[in-house]
Amino acid sequence: MSYLARNYNRKKISFKYGKGSYLYSTDKIKYLDFVQGIAVNSLGHSHPKLIETIKKQSKKLWHVSNAFQIPEGEQLAKKLCTKTFADYVIFQNSGAEATEAAVKIARRYFYSIGKPNKNRILCIKNSFHGRTLAAIFASGSKKMTEGFGPKISGFDHFKFGNHISLKKKINKNTAAIMVETIMGEGGIKVIPDWCLKELRKLCNKKKILLILDEVQCGVGRSGDFFAFEKSRVKPDIVPIAKGIGGGFPIGAVLMNKKVASGMTAGSHGSTFGGNPLAMSVGNTVMDIVSRKKFLKNVKNVSKYFLESLNNLKRKYPNIIKEIRGKGLLIGIQLYKDPTNFIKKLMDYKLLTIRAAENVIRILPPLNVKKKEIDIALKIISKSCEDLK
Repeated sequence: MSYLARNYNRKKISFKYGKGSYLYSTDKIKYLDFVQGIAVNSLGHSHPKLIETIKKQSKKLWHVSNAFQIPEGEQLAKKLCTKTFADYVIFQNSGAEATEAAVKIARRYFYSIGKPNKNRILCIKNSFHGRTLAAIFASGSKKMTEGFGPKISGFDHFKFGNHISLKKKINKNTAAIMVETIMGEGGIKVIPDWCLKELRKLCNKKKILLILDEVQCGVGRSGDFFAFEKSRVKPDIVPIAKGIGGGFPIGAVLMNKKVASGMTAGSHGSTFGGNPLAMSVGNTVMDIVSRKKFLKNVKNVSKYFLESLNNLKRKYPNIIKEIRGKGLLIGIQLYKDPTNFIKKLMDYKLLTIRAAENVIRILPPLNVKKKEIDIALKIISKSCEDLK
Protein backbone atom coordinates (compact mmCIF):
# COMPACT_ATOMS: atom_id res chain seq x y z
CA MET A 1 0.00 0.00 0.00
CA SER A 2 1.25 3.49 -0.85
CA TYR A 3 0.51 6.42 1.43
CA LEU A 4 1.06 8.87 -1.43
CA ALA A 5 -2.06 10.58 -2.75
CA ARG A 6 -3.19 9.36 -6.16
CA ASN A 7 -2.78 12.61 -8.09
CA TYR A 8 -0.13 10.94 -10.29
CA ASN A 9 -0.66 7.99 -12.58
CA ARG A 10 2.79 6.56 -11.99
CA LYS A 11 4.35 3.86 -14.13
CA LYS A 12 5.22 0.75 -12.14
CA ILE A 13 8.95 1.36 -12.21
CA SER A 14 11.46 3.09 -9.96
CA PHE A 15 15.11 3.93 -10.35
CA LYS A 16 18.16 3.42 -8.17
CA TYR A 17 20.60 5.77 -9.89
CA GLY A 18 21.34 7.61 -13.11
CA LYS A 19 24.39 8.48 -15.17
CA GLY A 20 24.35 10.92 -18.06
CA SER A 21 21.53 10.00 -20.44
CA TYR A 22 20.74 6.74 -18.62
CA LEU A 23 18.63 5.61 -15.69
CA TYR A 24 19.09 2.29 -13.89
CA SER A 25 15.97 0.74 -12.36
CA THR A 26 15.77 -0.92 -8.96
CA ASP A 27 15.58 -4.26 -10.80
CA LYS A 28 18.88 -3.44 -12.58
CA ILE A 29 17.52 -2.57 -16.04
CA LYS A 30 19.21 0.23 -18.01
CA TYR A 31 16.97 2.80 -19.72
CA LEU A 32 17.81 5.61 -22.11
CA ASP A 33 16.13 8.56 -20.42
CA PHE A 34 14.66 11.03 -22.91
CA VAL A 35 12.34 12.50 -20.29
CA GLN A 36 15.05 13.84 -17.97
CA GLY A 37 12.56 14.97 -15.37
CA ILE A 38 10.55 16.71 -18.14
CA ALA A 39 13.36 18.89 -19.53
CA VAL A 40 14.83 19.50 -16.08
CA ASN A 41 18.12 17.59 -16.06
CA SER A 42 19.81 19.79 -18.64
CA LEU A 43 23.18 18.09 -18.04
CA GLY A 44 21.83 14.59 -17.51
CA HIS A 45 22.06 12.53 -14.35
CA SER A 46 24.90 12.79 -11.82
CA HIS A 47 26.94 15.37 -13.69
CA PRO A 48 30.34 15.47 -11.92
CA LYS A 49 30.56 19.28 -11.79
CA LEU A 50 27.10 19.53 -10.22
CA ILE A 51 27.98 16.86 -7.66
CA GLU A 52 31.19 18.73 -6.84
CA THR A 53 29.30 22.03 -6.48
CA ILE A 54 26.65 20.56 -4.17
CA LYS A 55 29.28 18.84 -2.00
CA LYS A 56 31.33 22.02 -1.68
CA GLN A 57 28.41 24.36 -0.96
CA SER A 58 26.63 21.93 1.39
CA LYS A 59 29.61 22.15 3.74
CA LYS A 60 29.24 25.95 3.92
CA LEU A 61 25.62 27.16 3.73
CA TRP A 62 22.32 25.64 2.58
CA HIS A 63 19.84 28.31 3.53
CA VAL A 64 19.81 31.67 5.22
CA SER A 65 17.08 34.16 4.29
CA ASN A 66 16.45 36.88 1.75
CA ALA A 67 16.58 39.24 4.70
CA PHE A 68 20.34 39.09 4.07
CA GLN A 69 22.54 39.43 1.00
CA ILE A 70 23.30 36.14 -0.76
CA PRO A 71 26.50 36.44 -2.84
CA GLU A 72 25.80 33.27 -4.85
CA GLY A 73 22.47 34.74 -5.95
CA GLU A 74 24.09 38.04 -6.87
CA GLN A 75 26.55 36.12 -9.07
CA LEU A 76 23.84 34.11 -10.85
CA ALA A 77 21.66 37.18 -11.38
CA LYS A 78 24.62 39.02 -12.94
CA LYS A 79 25.33 36.10 -15.29
CA LEU A 80 21.70 35.90 -16.38
CA CYS A 81 21.39 39.64 -16.98
CA THR A 82 24.73 39.85 -18.80
CA LYS A 83 23.70 36.98 -21.08
CA THR A 84 20.14 38.15 -21.80
CA PHE A 85 17.78 41.11 -22.27
CA ALA A 86 17.18 41.38 -18.52
CA ASP A 87 18.20 44.08 -16.05
CA TYR A 88 16.93 42.37 -12.89
CA VAL A 89 16.09 38.90 -11.59
CA ILE A 90 13.86 37.53 -8.82
CA PHE A 91 14.63 33.95 -7.79
CA GLN A 92 11.93 31.37 -7.01
CA ASN A 93 11.81 27.59 -6.54
CA SER A 94 9.78 26.39 -9.53
CA GLY A 95 8.27 27.25 -12.89
CA ALA A 96 4.79 27.73 -11.44
CA GLU A 97 6.12 30.23 -8.90
CA ALA A 98 8.07 31.99 -11.65
CA THR A 99 5.00 32.42 -13.88
CA GLU A 100 2.89 33.56 -10.92
CA ALA A 101 5.57 36.12 -10.09
CA ALA A 102 5.57 37.24 -13.75
CA VAL A 103 1.84 37.93 -13.50
CA LYS A 104 2.35 39.83 -10.24
CA ILE A 105 5.17 41.91 -11.74
CA ALA A 106 3.02 42.87 -14.76
CA ARG A 107 0.08 43.91 -12.58
CA ARG A 108 2.28 45.68 -10.07
CA TYR A 109 3.97 47.71 -12.81
CA PHE A 110 0.69 49.22 -13.99
CA TYR A 111 -0.40 49.77 -10.40
CA SER A 112 2.84 51.66 -9.76
CA ILE A 113 2.23 54.04 -12.67
CA GLY A 114 -1.34 54.80 -11.60
CA LYS A 115 -3.20 52.33 -13.84
CA PRO A 116 -4.45 49.64 -11.42
CA ASN A 117 -7.30 48.62 -13.75
CA LYS A 118 -4.79 47.32 -16.30
CA ASN A 119 -4.53 43.93 -14.64
CA ARG A 120 -5.70 41.27 -17.10
CA ILE A 121 -3.31 38.84 -18.78
CA LEU A 122 -4.01 37.45 -22.26
CA CYS A 123 -2.89 33.82 -22.80
CA ILE A 124 -3.19 31.02 -25.33
CA LYS A 125 -6.09 28.66 -24.59
CA ASN A 126 -4.90 25.25 -23.41
CA SER A 127 -1.39 26.50 -22.78
CA PHE A 128 0.54 25.47 -19.66
CA HIS A 129 1.92 27.86 -17.06
CA GLY A 130 1.98 25.69 -13.94
CA ARG A 131 -0.33 24.03 -11.42
CA THR A 132 -1.09 26.76 -8.89
CA LEU A 133 -4.61 28.19 -8.84
CA ALA A 134 -3.73 31.30 -10.83
CA ALA A 135 -1.52 29.35 -13.26
CA ILE A 136 -4.20 26.81 -14.16
CA PHE A 137 -6.70 29.55 -14.93
CA ALA A 138 -4.01 31.38 -16.92
CA SER A 139 -3.69 28.20 -18.99
CA GLY A 140 -7.37 28.22 -19.86
CA SER A 141 -7.59 24.43 -19.77
CA LYS A 142 -10.94 22.94 -18.77
CA LYS A 143 -9.25 19.70 -17.77
CA MET A 144 -6.80 21.41 -15.40
CA THR A 145 -9.33 23.77 -13.81
CA GLU A 146 -12.11 21.23 -13.28
CA GLY A 147 -13.04 21.02 -9.61
CA PHE A 148 -10.86 23.95 -8.55
CA GLY A 149 -13.41 26.76 -8.69
CA PRO A 150 -14.32 29.47 -8.18
CA LYS A 151 -12.52 30.77 -11.23
CA ILE A 152 -9.53 32.99 -10.64
CA SER A 153 -10.32 36.10 -12.67
CA GLY A 154 -7.87 38.25 -14.57
CA PHE A 155 -7.11 36.02 -17.55
CA ASP A 156 -8.41 36.09 -21.13
CA HIS A 157 -7.67 33.59 -23.88
CA PHE A 158 -7.22 33.21 -27.62
CA LYS A 159 -6.59 30.13 -29.75
CA PHE A 160 -3.06 29.30 -30.89
CA GLY A 161 -2.39 30.99 -34.23
CA ASN A 162 -5.63 33.00 -34.24
CA HIS A 163 -4.24 36.52 -34.60
CA ILE A 164 -7.64 38.09 -35.25
CA SER A 165 -8.98 36.74 -31.96
CA LEU A 166 -5.83 37.86 -30.17
CA LYS A 167 -6.22 41.47 -31.31
CA LYS A 168 -9.93 41.54 -30.49
CA LYS A 169 -9.31 40.31 -26.94
CA ILE A 170 -7.02 43.22 -26.07
CA ASN A 171 -8.96 45.89 -24.15
CA LYS A 172 -8.39 48.80 -21.80
CA ASN A 173 -7.80 46.40 -18.89
CA THR A 174 -5.17 44.25 -20.63
CA ALA A 175 -1.80 44.46 -18.90
CA ALA A 176 0.17 41.84 -20.82
CA ILE A 177 0.24 38.99 -23.29
CA MET A 178 1.82 35.85 -21.82
CA VAL A 179 2.73 32.93 -24.10
CA GLU A 180 5.08 29.96 -24.06
CA THR A 181 7.66 30.55 -26.79
CA ILE A 182 7.38 26.82 -27.47
CA MET A 183 4.28 25.19 -26.03
CA GLY A 184 5.36 22.06 -24.15
CA GLU A 185 2.38 20.35 -22.53
CA GLY A 186 0.19 21.76 -25.32
CA GLY A 187 1.88 19.62 -27.97
CA ILE A 188 5.38 21.05 -28.75
CA LYS A 189 4.08 23.95 -30.85
CA VAL A 190 6.66 26.56 -31.79
CA ILE A 191 5.64 30.21 -32.07
CA PRO A 192 7.45 31.36 -35.26
CA ASP A 193 9.93 34.23 -35.13
CA TRP A 194 7.75 36.42 -37.35
CA CYS A 195 4.87 35.94 -34.93
CA LEU A 196 7.02 36.89 -31.94
CA LYS A 197 8.00 40.08 -33.78
CA GLU A 198 4.35 40.87 -34.42
CA LEU A 199 3.52 40.23 -30.76
CA ARG A 200 6.21 42.70 -29.75
CA LYS A 201 4.92 45.31 -32.19
CA LEU A 202 1.37 44.77 -30.96
CA CYS A 203 2.40 45.15 -27.32
CA ASN A 204 4.29 48.34 -28.15
CA LYS A 205 1.29 49.73 -30.03
CA LYS A 206 -1.15 48.91 -27.23
CA LYS A 207 1.33 49.91 -24.50
CA ILE A 208 1.13 46.53 -22.79
CA LEU A 209 3.80 44.06 -21.68
CA LEU A 210 5.11 40.92 -23.38
CA ILE A 211 5.76 37.91 -21.14
CA LEU A 212 7.52 34.96 -22.79
CA ASP A 213 7.28 31.82 -20.66
CA GLU A 214 10.54 29.91 -21.18
CA VAL A 215 10.22 27.58 -18.19
CA GLN A 216 10.50 24.49 -20.42
CA CYS A 217 12.09 25.81 -23.62
CA GLY A 218 14.69 28.13 -22.08
CA VAL A 219 18.26 27.73 -20.84
CA GLY A 220 19.66 26.09 -23.98
CA ARG A 221 16.83 23.67 -24.69
CA SER A 222 16.11 25.27 -28.09
CA GLY A 223 19.77 25.45 -29.14
CA ASP A 224 19.93 29.12 -28.16
CA PHE A 225 19.95 30.23 -24.55
CA PHE A 226 16.39 31.45 -25.05
CA ALA A 227 14.04 30.19 -27.76
CA PHE A 228 13.05 33.74 -28.71
CA GLU A 229 16.62 34.91 -29.42
CA LYS A 230 16.59 34.36 -33.19
CA SER A 231 13.57 36.66 -33.49
CA ARG A 232 15.63 39.48 -31.94
CA VAL A 233 12.57 40.33 -29.85
CA LYS A 234 13.10 41.76 -26.38
CA PRO A 235 10.34 40.70 -23.99
CA ASP A 236 9.55 42.60 -20.80
CA ILE A 237 9.35 39.59 -18.50
CA VAL A 238 10.60 35.98 -18.84
CA PRO A 239 9.93 33.26 -16.25
CA ILE A 240 12.41 30.36 -16.28
CA ALA A 241 13.00 27.19 -14.21
CA LYS A 242 13.64 23.52 -15.10
CA GLY A 243 17.00 23.53 -16.91
CA ILE A 244 18.66 26.32 -14.92
CA GLY A 245 18.97 24.01 -11.89
CA GLY A 246 20.07 20.91 -13.80
CA GLY A 247 17.75 18.89 -11.55
CA PHE A 248 17.90 21.12 -8.47
CA PRO A 249 14.73 23.18 -7.81
CA ILE A 250 15.31 26.72 -9.11
CA GLY A 251 12.92 29.19 -10.70
CA ALA A 252 13.51 32.78 -11.70
CA VAL A 253 11.83 35.77 -13.29
CA LEU A 254 13.90 37.96 -15.58
CA MET A 255 12.68 41.48 -16.29
CA ASN A 256 13.69 44.78 -17.80
CA LYS A 257 14.31 47.95 -15.81
CA LYS A 258 10.91 49.45 -16.63
CA VAL A 259 8.77 46.72 -15.11
CA ALA A 260 11.21 46.10 -12.26
CA SER A 261 10.51 49.64 -11.02
CA GLY A 262 7.23 48.46 -9.53
CA MET A 263 8.83 45.73 -7.42
CA THR A 264 9.62 47.71 -4.30
CA ALA A 265 10.67 46.24 -0.94
CA GLY A 266 7.99 43.92 0.43
CA SER A 267 6.07 43.58 -2.85
CA HIS A 268 7.10 39.95 -3.34
CA GLY A 269 9.05 37.33 -1.44
CA SER A 270 10.07 33.69 -1.15
CA THR A 271 11.36 31.78 1.85
CA PHE A 272 13.52 29.32 -0.07
CA GLY A 273 13.93 31.16 -3.38
CA GLY A 274 17.54 32.12 -4.08
CA ASN A 275 19.05 30.04 -1.26
CA PRO A 276 22.85 29.59 -1.39
CA LEU A 277 22.76 25.89 -2.29
CA ALA A 278 20.38 26.41 -5.22
CA MET A 279 22.29 29.47 -6.43
CA SER A 280 25.61 27.60 -6.39
CA VAL A 281 24.13 24.87 -8.57
CA GLY A 282 22.59 27.47 -10.90
CA ASN A 283 25.94 29.19 -11.32
CA THR A 284 27.58 25.93 -12.38
CA VAL A 285 24.79 25.08 -14.83
CA MET A 286 24.93 28.60 -16.24
CA ASP A 287 28.70 28.43 -16.74
CA ILE A 288 28.34 25.24 -18.79
CA VAL A 289 25.13 25.80 -20.74
CA SER A 290 25.77 29.39 -21.80
CA ARG A 291 29.02 28.56 -23.63
CA LYS A 292 28.82 29.06 -27.39
CA LYS A 293 30.50 25.71 -28.02
CA PHE A 294 27.94 23.93 -25.84
CA LEU A 295 24.96 25.57 -27.55
CA LYS A 296 26.46 24.93 -30.99
CA ASN A 297 26.63 21.24 -30.17
CA VAL A 298 22.96 21.28 -29.07
CA LYS A 299 22.05 22.73 -32.48
CA ASN A 300 24.16 20.19 -34.38
CA VAL A 301 22.77 17.20 -32.49
CA SER A 302 19.24 18.57 -32.80
CA LYS A 303 19.56 19.07 -36.55
CA TYR A 304 20.67 15.47 -36.98
CA PHE A 305 17.90 14.18 -34.70
CA LEU A 306 15.12 16.17 -36.38
CA GLU A 307 16.26 15.23 -39.90
CA SER A 308 16.41 11.56 -38.92
CA LEU A 309 12.95 11.71 -37.32
CA ASN A 310 11.53 13.30 -40.48
CA ASN A 311 13.05 10.41 -42.44
CA LEU A 312 11.14 8.04 -40.16
CA LYS A 313 8.00 10.07 -40.76
CA ARG A 314 8.42 9.51 -44.52
CA LYS A 315 9.07 5.82 -43.90
CA TYR A 316 6.00 5.41 -41.66
CA PRO A 317 3.52 7.99 -43.02
CA ASN A 318 0.51 6.16 -41.56
CA ILE A 319 1.90 6.27 -38.03
CA ILE A 320 3.79 9.56 -37.69
CA LYS A 321 1.77 12.64 -38.58
CA GLU A 322 4.29 15.38 -37.84
CA ILE A 323 7.68 16.03 -36.26
CA ARG A 324 7.58 19.17 -34.14
CA GLY A 325 9.91 21.23 -32.06
CA LYS A 326 13.17 23.08 -31.91
CA GLY A 327 16.53 22.15 -30.46
CA LEU A 328 16.12 19.25 -28.06
CA LEU A 329 12.48 20.01 -27.28
CA ILE A 330 11.00 17.58 -29.79
CA GLY A 331 7.53 16.18 -30.39
CA ILE A 332 6.46 13.18 -32.46
CA GLN A 333 2.79 13.62 -33.32
CA LEU A 334 1.01 10.34 -34.05
CA TYR A 335 -2.29 9.77 -35.82
CA LYS A 336 -3.48 7.67 -32.87
CA ASP A 337 -3.34 7.94 -29.10
CA PRO A 338 0.35 7.53 -28.16
CA THR A 339 -0.18 5.31 -25.08
CA ASN A 340 0.74 2.04 -26.81
CA PHE A 341 3.64 3.65 -28.65
CA ILE A 342 5.10 5.06 -25.43
CA LYS A 343 4.75 1.64 -23.80
CA LYS A 344 6.47 0.00 -26.77
CA LEU A 345 9.35 2.50 -26.51
CA MET A 346 9.64 1.73 -22.83
CA ASP A 347 9.67 -2.01 -23.54
CA TYR A 348 12.70 -1.32 -25.74
CA LYS A 349 14.23 0.71 -22.87
CA LEU A 350 13.58 4.25 -24.13
CA LEU A 351 11.75 6.58 -21.74
CA THR A 352 9.53 9.34 -23.17
CA ILE A 353 6.46 11.29 -22.04
CA ARG A 354 3.26 12.42 -23.71
CA ALA A 355 1.87 15.88 -24.49
CA ALA A 356 -1.43 17.07 -25.97
CA GLU A 357 -2.56 16.37 -29.56
CA ASN A 358 -1.23 12.78 -29.62
CA VAL A 359 2.32 14.03 -29.20
CA ILE A 360 5.22 12.11 -27.67
CA ARG A 361 7.72 14.46 -26.05
CA ILE A 362 11.41 13.71 -26.62
CA LEU A 363 13.60 15.54 -24.08
CA PRO A 364 17.19 14.27 -23.96
CA PRO A 365 19.81 16.02 -21.83
CA LEU A 366 21.46 18.90 -23.65
CA ASN A 367 24.81 17.07 -23.58
CA VAL A 368 23.35 13.92 -25.17
CA LYS A 369 25.76 12.00 -27.40
CA LYS A 370 25.09 11.27 -31.08
CA LYS A 371 25.41 7.54 -30.45
CA GLU A 372 22.61 7.82 -27.87
CA ILE A 373 20.45 9.63 -30.44
CA ASP A 374 21.12 6.73 -32.83
CA ILE A 375 19.99 4.22 -30.19
CA ALA A 376 16.77 6.19 -29.71
CA LEU A 377 16.17 6.36 -33.47
CA LYS A 378 16.53 2.59 -33.80
CA ILE A 379 14.04 2.06 -30.97
CA ILE A 380 11.54 4.52 -32.45
CA SER A 381 11.91 2.87 -35.87
CA LYS A 382 11.45 -0.61 -34.40
CA SER A 383 8.38 0.55 -32.51
CA CYS A 384 6.89 1.98 -35.72
CA GLU A 385 7.55 -1.33 -37.46
CA ASP A 386 5.87 -3.29 -34.67
CA LEU A 387 2.78 -1.06 -34.64
CA LYS A 388 2.29 -0.41 -38.36
